[in-house]
Amino acid sequence: MSKVAIITGAGRGIGAETARLAAAAGYDVCISYVSDSESAAHVVRDCEAAGRKAIAVKGDVANVADVSNLFAQCDQHLGPITLLVNNAGIVGEATTVRDLKDDILARTFEVNVYGTVYCAREAISRMATSNGGTGGVIINVSSVAARLGSPGEYVHYAASKAAVETFTIGLSKEVGRDGIRVNALQAGTTDTDLHQRSGNPDRPAMVASTAPLGRVATPRDIAEGVLWLASPEAGYTTGAILPIAGGL
Repeated sequence: MSKVAIITGAGRGIGAETARLAAAAGYDVCISYVSDSESAAHVVRDCEAAGRKAIAVKGDVANVADVSNLFAQCDQHLGPITLLVNNAGIVGEATTVRDLKDDILARTFEVNVYGTVYCAREAISRMATSNGGTGGVIINVSSVAARLGSPGEYVHYAASKAAVETFTIGLSKEVGRDGIRVNALQAGTTDTDLHQRSGNPDRPAMVASTAPLGRVATPRDIAEGVLWLASPEAGYTTGAILPIAGGL
């Protein structure tokens, strides 16, 4: 049976690297992206160069109709999903709670929490052995912020990722007997353009200056962890929150 992965927010950064490694590991890959079609097409070509099928589907994980279309496109072009990586996420913007804007708070939870739940719900309906599926793996990308709280910068983001981790634990217990493993990867600060887009471009360098390993993560550091959680070597791992944060 073919291995098929849906990876959200995979047009760039951690998601793009995860898609490439998934293709190298033998997965056909369906990636979702919000707006950058050129970057998404590049990731698709990289996956195809690894000898796998790949498609890119434009959509917003915070939109139920877009999520439904994402899974329908995967069903049609690649087949039944065996791996879901809930990677899509935003930090909103760097702010204190006192100055936090309503729209930033709402959007952060809509993407990070609602989007994770929407995608997991679609995956479970296809994977669950009680529904005729063959099982599968769900991996939610969290953040070390869920443990540290990110005061003065991203408390709203940290809270959304803490919700994702609680969801991971509860869901793992709910669907384990249906052949579905559910884990989260708690990523440390990573060298992507996420912080530039949130108005805090100096944050990776700042974190690197005090980090135990003297650097922040690369997208590959995080993607390698995702692929391990998806692998048979992690076959008895579910409900886990795996920190890959360089000692933070």
